[in-house]
Amino acid sequence: MGKKSQAQAQVHLQEVKELGQSYIDKVQPEVEELEPALSGLGQQVTEKHELGRLQYSLDYDFQSGQLLVGILQAKGLAALDLGGSSDPYVRVYLLPDKRRRHETKVHRQTLNPHFGENFAFKVPYVELGGRVLVMAVYDFDRFSRNDAIGEVRVPMSSVDLGRPVLAWRELQAAPREEQDKLGDICFSLRYVPTAGKLTVIVLEAKNLKKMDVGGLSDPYVKVHLLQGGKKVRKKKTTIKKNTLNPYYNEAFSFEVPCDQVQNVQVELTVLDYDKLGKNEAIGRVAVGAAAGGAGLRHWADMLANPRRPIAQWHSLRPLDRVRPLPAP
Repeated sequence: MGKKSQAQAQVHLQEVKELGQSYIDKVQPEVEELEPALSGLGQQVTEKHELGRLQYSLDYDFQSGQLLVGILQAKGLAALDLGGSSDPYVRVYLLPDKRRRHETKVHRQTLNPHFGENFAFKVPYVELGGRVLVMAVYDFDRFSRNDAIGEVRVPMSSVDLGRPVLAWRELQAAPREEQDKLGDICFSLRYVPTAGKLTVIVLEAKNLKKMDVGGLSDPYVKVHLLQGGKKVRKKKTTIKKNTLNPYYNEAFSFEVPCDQVQNVQVELTVLDYDKLGKNEAIGRVAVGAAAGGAGLRHWADMLANPRRPIAQWHSLRPLDRVRPLPAP
């Protein structure tokens, strides 16, 4: 490599690192240093309210037919990490529809996060009474399933939406919903800016949802590279027979030039192979600059650490809940 191209490569490397850092900043805003007196207060709050408290706002926009939910802040969250802290974020959905859900950004190492995020659900006013708003606080964990710290459930029939609502509520223990779980997948991402090469290593999956009558599946993973929302490249793993906890350790590489890394997304779909009928999709996960939550977090960590494989566990989601909406 000549001196000029070497210098260019260094510039690319730096640009990608900075890009990764900018995404990380989006995912995890800086948490202001707590005064010692305040952190003491936080501990008392934790003892008194075991799981913590959440402040939220509600309003209904009659013109657009939307319920507006504000996730403001949480206080005295229970610490789920060994270090005595958590990396909290909030999932918001309106039962009985769990498929349309929103997530806040992840806040690092804090039990008193300030979220300040707003979400909208399009629901006709007459149907609101039968809905239940769920605001579930989770602890983000890269290496295992994200743990639920607790949740707040608000039956909409109990809320007077004639004027905006601002309230604090205690978190309650979240019920376990194993029947809704599709399973988890672990894969690593590695980007080499100088070569314009993105490598995805599909490592393993666990607790996959049973798709066959016999209670086991023959799972394999499809890896799609998307550009501007369109699938441009496709790879797939081998099929693992009769298992809900397959181990793959299979690597796939894609050419992604530096100037395109913001426009691409990687989608992994776990399918159950069926020799006779149609292969059935179990669930999917997406990572990229346009993904939210853990998908953006993983992508940001990859970009901030060029050349290093970064592994992370992701929970599989139903197929219709993954791809980001195209820009209006």
